[in-house]
Amino acid sequence: MENKSNEARIVDILSHSRHDWMNKLQLIKGNLSLQKYDRIKDIIEEIVIEAQQESKLCNLKMPAFASFLMTFNWSKHQFYLEYEVIGELKVLKEYDELLTKWSKGFLDILDHTVDSTCENHLCLTLKTDDQVEDKICFIFEFDGKINNTELVTEWIHSTDHTEIGIDDFEISTYELNTAISLTITDR
Repeated sequence: MENKSNEARIVDILSHSRHDWMNKLQLIKGNLSLQKYDRIKDIIEEIVIEAQQESKLCNLKMPAFASFLMTFNWSKHQFYLEYEVIGELKVLKEYDELLTKWSKGFLDILDHTVDSTCENHLCLTLKTDDQVEDKICFIFEFDGKINNTELVTEWIHSTDHTEIGIDDFEISTYELNTAISLTITDR
């Protein structure tokens, strides 16, 4: 039974991936027919950058976290998620479950508090080479409209800060900026 569910998941992933690629090809094809060659170059450059970021994310060796981020926009959410990995790649596999759980909780609370009638965007930047060598920084920058800033603030302050530190947290109705950090230890 597990094998069939795994196969169904693989088919679902391939279907979403194919859909994304078809959309990108349609953009290129449409701009080609309009002879907008500069726009085609821009689209191809965006595709290359996205593929490079996916590669960097996967090379952190956190499969649950990478899978969560890479497939997030495939489901219906109240905001669009973009991510980038900056710095020297590090193997973070022992933090996979912790970061995935925290990120799912944070993005879930955002999903329930943002205004669905607005264009909402969240950018997550993973900085692996912060000033402190054994520290990884995650910066969340949200633009859009948050209907319930108190709920987000309450969630941030109620989370366990044993392994994940809240370095910065600013929120208003139209933007949110928070930085969390993880201190890497030799286990």
